[in-house]
Amino acid sequence: MIRHVLLGLVTLVGVAGPAHAGTPRVDLPAGRLGDAVLALGRQSGTTIVVGDPRLWGRAVPAIRGRLSVAEALDRLARAANAEPRRIGSGWRLVARAPPRPAPVRRPARPVTIVETPVPPTDIVVTASKRDVRARDFAGQAAILGGSDLAFGQAGGTDAILARLATVSSTHLGAGRNKLFIRGIADSSFTGPTQTTVGQYLGDLRLSYNAPDPDLRLYDVASVEVLEGPQGTLYGAGSLGGIIRTMPNAPEMAVTSGALSFGASATQHGDPGVDLGGTLNLPIVGDRAALRVVGYGLSEGGYIDNPLLGRDDINRTRIAGGRATLRVDAGNGWTVDLGGVGQWTHGDDSQYADRTGPPLTRLSAIRQGFRSDYMLGQAVITGAVGDVRVKSSTGIVGQSLRERYDATQADGPPRVFVQRNDTTLIANETRLWQPMENGFGWVIGGSFTHNRTRLARTLGAVDAPEPVTGVTNRIDEVTLYGEASVRLLPFLTGTAGLRATHASLSGVGQDVTPLIALAQRRITADRTEKSVLPSASLIAAVTPLVSLYARYQQGFRPGGLAIEGDFVRRFRNDRVRTLEGGVRYGLSGADAFYISASLSHTRWHDIQADFIDGSGLPSTANIGDGRIWTVSATAGWRPVPALALDLGFTYNDSRVTDPTEAFLQAFWRSGQVPNIARLAGRIGADYRQPIGRDLELRVDSWVRYVGRSRLGIGPVLGETQGDYVDSALTARIGRPNLGLTLGITNLSDSVGNRFALGTPFQTGSGQITPQRPRTIRLGVDLAF
Repeated sequence: MIRHVLLGLVTLVGVAGPAHAGTPRVDLPAGRLGDAVLALGRQSGTTIVVGDPRLWGRAVPAIRGRLSVAEALDRLARAANAEPRRIGSGWRLVARAPPRPAPVRRPARPVTIVETPVPPTDIVVTASKRDVRARDFAGQAAILGGSDLAFGQAGGTDAILARLATVSSTHLGAGRNKLFIRGIADSSFTGPTQTTVGQYLGDLRLSYNAPDPDLRLYDVASVEVLEGPQGTLYGAGSLGGIIRTMPNAPEMAVTSGALSFGASATQHGDPGVDLGGTLNLPIVGDRAALRVVGYGLSEGGYIDNPLLGRDDINRTRIAGGRATLRVDAGNGWTVDLGGVGQWTHGDDSQYADRTGPPLTRLSAIRQGFRSDYMLGQAVITGAVGDVRVKSSTGIVGQSLRERYDATQADGPPRVFVQRNDTTLIANETRLWQPMENGFGWVIGGSFTHNRTRLARTLGAVDAPEPVTGVTNRIDEVTLYGEASVRLLPFLTGTAGLRATHASLSGVGQDVTPLIALAQRRITADRTEKSVLPSASLIAAVTPLVSLYARYQQGFRPGGLAIEGDFVRRFRNDRVRTLEGGVRYGLSGADAFYISASLSHTRWHDIQADFIDGSGLPSTANIGDGRIWTVSATAGWRPVPALALDLGFTYNDSRVTDPTEAFLQAFWRSGQVPNIARLAGRIGADYRQPIGRDLELRVDSWVRYVGRSRLGIGPVLGETQGDYVDSALTARIGRPNLGLTLGITNLSDSVGNRFALGTPFQTGSGQITPQRPRTIRLGVDLAF
């Protein structure tokens, strides 16, 4: 959002000189004028000045080819309703004055001029790893603007859930949840299974088999969600799809900053507060820049525990930040060094008793949690001729500590403590060439090392005893490639292949010697190989209408799970999906758009959770299943100031061939857990100038989540979902200063987002209610 609100003079300086003699090759992204000008400055070595902050966020199309700076600037200026002017050896972009309205005879009326950005003609899906135009992408892709996600307050994953009907989550709490896309859901708990949704920050994976870190979306350029499977490009753990967050990059030769503050009041609960800031600083002239983001927030609790005599027990505190140093290495090459950290602390769990008074529960102990996340990264980006190159290396440390009430009926208080510690080291290097002259391709390789230790204790609150735990390790080496060919002027075909070799090992923790000896064969090292093909066709029937079909696979490796005092192995699982879809227009580019798809998925050896004989969560392969999914999104801008959008998804999931051990669990309903059969949302965004440099923006949405089941079997077979959520946010102000008023859960409904608080009291009627109606007043400023 910072680049939307820069005031004064903004100077953009590129590299010392073009990489090629003669007319340079220009490759400018679709989106905001500011981003395109930054790219042009770097690629051409030209100083470009943007003096009007209102120009910065205007939409422009992608521009590619061998063009002079003047030609490229002229195209950008036409799209942004601006004009380029020569100043010495550089350029300056200024806004064109709007045409003067014709004289109006009596009675005189005020004339309001609504400035409508020119929509981009080429929206690019960067998560395709080869910059495919959205119109040419064979699949369902949602591109969410970072400023829209942070409007009112920079939330976390909840901001993505509010805007996409196809994405769902468990609701244990921030830093503890599992995400699901398109009906691919495995379990309710954070155990040894790998996630079904791959989460990425830029090109780096955020986690492997750990929960969603729920990073706050401060200073984010965009979030892209690709429905899965996405096995060819993203490998293991992308059965349901991927979520890729792109932070705003450091800007050379620009000093800028932003600050936001808010205070909130929750009905039936405690107040909250949030603070966030961003600072961009040039270093060493125009050859390096540092961008720093920091934030902290405290969300008031709203659950009461009369048994302990405590009110509003579930306050959550989050503190975090991000820093990136970008160095211009010359000739179009850049090096980014950065780190991310977030620390989440919950005073208590957020579930309530289904049959008690609203927003209350009777639990014998406090059930707090703590989630710590840290990431360090190094990214090298450049080009060799027309071939682009990117190499990303990262190391992740993630720790989750949870306390559960394990008190038995009429017994003394007992606590179950689970600690999940994960270390991830990953590198991916790829070369690619965007579609040009009817051909585009990408080839890459990656290495991933992941180690997860799951340690558990159970017993008296002051002295719990260790119980069986497990450590899983995996080393994964992968080669992948994908290419697209324009078979006919209106028809493009794409094919890809991924080959993975994984080495797996594991060992039980706190296992008795006799049992450990018997399990030696089970925990021995082993290898798994996987080949994931993909293919798609997309036909441009008209410039606005396209039809597509695609076939894709995905998989997850096996591992070790705990059942009672024993450690045992579970196998890898795999999905195969056939999808067909139709699109008319594009979100962000056309006044009206609609996209719909139908997919059929076969899921073999499903990995899922269950409650073992000792009452503890465990993991096993439960059988084979199938999923039918219908999803659609649509949008309409009836007038320049108003944009409407809606989306829905329908999932019909069944475990069609359960294993013998789980046959009885599916004799009534074979529904895959945690996925609602129906979910939908509708939203409206209104923007209107209301005087000199002032704008009123009002954004609202309503989301429905249908009924689903917590898990499998009689113990985890409780229903959840079937609730409506809503929000309304209004901002009035200038680009550099504004006042925001936001209201969430307008109807103050209770709902049941997740039917679990502790696995030791399943069947007793647990619900996870929505946060009650909350009002937030905020201020944002930028310089």
